[in-house]
Amino acid sequence: MSGRSPSTIKRIVHYWLQRPPAVQTDISKAKYLIFDGTWLRPNNEVYAVMNAADHTVIAGAYDLCERSKRLASFYAQLASRGLAPYSATTDGDYRQISYIQAAWPAIVLQRCIVHVQRQGLNWCRRYPKTPEAKGLRKLFLTLSEVKSQAERNKFIRQVQAWERRFGPGMTESLNRGRVFTDLILARRTLLKALPNLFHFLKIHQIPNSTNALEGYFARLKEKYRRHRGMDLNNRPAFFQWYFFLQPR
Repeated sequence: MSGRSPSTIKRIVHYWLQRPPAVQTDISKAKYLIFDGTWLRPNNEVYAVMNAADHTVIAGAYDLCERSKRLASFYAQLASRGLAPYSATTDGDYRQISYIQAAWPAIVLQRCIVHVQRQGLNWCRRYPKTPEAKGLRKLFLTLSEVKSQAERNKFIRQVQAWERRFGPGMTESLNRGRVFTDLILARRTLLKALPNLFHFLKIHQIPNSTNALEGYFARLKEKYRRHRGMDLNNRPAFFQWYFFLQPR
């Protein structure tokens, strides 16, 4: 379609892969952010930060995951470029959160409701047998329906009521079977996330999920799969160019 031979196209691609784009974007005005990473086959990851206001990726890196200690320097570089966000929406990885808070101590953390709900329902099972599991599953099912402060307050009261009824017994139980252990994890996930689940109700610019960035990752992976034979040394530059040319 370009009118150039395959060998010429390869030379052009190679030329630009040796010259990744210089970072010039002003990111100081981005205040409501989404932080997330995604796995690439066979065993690697891409990490990105998205401006929730316009769903534009403002920074990204190849071979960087949510659990990496290198996130600290990645965030430090963003801060040195003027990034001073008000909020961060994340899927809840505690290491990622600790690095975010170290870079921006006053930041508001919004937990991704979709991740909390999905993980909680998975741990509670589709057809739970016990009263505590049935009650907890019902709470996770209604989580995505909270759209107002009144509904938020009602949801919190329901969580507190469930905790008063079942929490002490679960804490004292010696049951360590797989189903019960998963139920403990579901309870812990909900209680730990609860303080940071509903900031989006007060400030509507805060996204309540990481869905926008996950959609971006889906498009990125589709393009990347066409180049899986790419030399390992060229992959960082490939992703730099992708973030630069396709920020949305």
